[in-house]
Amino acid sequence: MIRPQWEWAFDGADGAALDRPVSPAFANQYDAEEWIGEVWRDLAAQGVRSARLLNGGLPAAPTLALPPVERA
Repeated sequence: MIRPQWEWAFDGADGAALDRPVSPAFANQYDAEEWIGEVWRDLAAQGVRSARLLNGGLPAAPTLALPPVERA
């Protein structure tokens, strides 16, 4: 049995897909969503402005907007 692969694709401020950072692969949607909830600030600080959850390479949820993070 092949397990579905969940991962995030990231876009910059101009809407173009970013090749960095790279999302880990997850075995289920819950783990993928928990991870983004923990690291979204770090991703935003790296220039990620939106994240798309993919399941087997296909969109699995609405695009998640990441607000810019102000550094102190």
